[in-house]
Amino acid sequence: MEIKIIELVVTLIGAYLIGSVPTGYIIVKTATGQDIRKVGSGSTGATNVKRVMGKKWFFITLLLDAFKGALPVVLAAVFAKSFSGIGLLPVLAAVAVILGHSKSIFLKFTGGKSVASGVGTILALNWQVGLIIAVIWATITYLSKYVSLGSIIALALSPFIMYFLDSHIAYTGYCALGAVYIIWLHRTNIQRLIKGEENKVR
Repeated sequence: MEIKIIELVVTLIGAYLIGSVPTGYIIVKTATGQDIRKVGSGSTGATNVKRVMGKKWFFITLLLDAFKGALPVVLAAVFAKSFSGIGLLPVLAAVAVILGHSKSIFLKFTGGKSVASGVGTILALNWQVGLIIAVIWATITYLSKYVSLGSIIALALSPFIMYFLDSHIAYTGYCALGAVYIIWLHRTNIQRLIKGEENKVR
């Protein structure tokens, strides 16, 4: 029982702190001296980094955030000894990561919208599902020119894709919970999409 509690506490704290590392904020602050939270949407995510530093840094931030999401989940799956079977500990690590990214302790509980880090967690849980979601996101974003629309649709589909391609009910539950949370973080984007005021990718 003590081992379970230790593993749980270490996993949750570690995953949250890794998720809290403000990749986009650090990149923009280091390169330009600007606080990315005062630019564009105020998010620390890749889309807002692009507004300041261009396409190259958009992709770099995207990849770093995805790696940041995947790492704690992989570590939890590899080293967890007391939570085998339904994959519970990797799921809890995934939840902590996306909470850390969107509510970073290093940025007074502000952050990004957890799309890239969220896809990273799904890639770590099931790489096929993560890859499908990434392709859906890229396709919809390319065709519509709206990053937010691609993110919302891709994440909304994630629990269904995970259900059909994976046996872990905990993974499907995580995708459903994560989708609801990330879509909620996009609520202002949804309002702008409805009004036709959302910024397009250029």
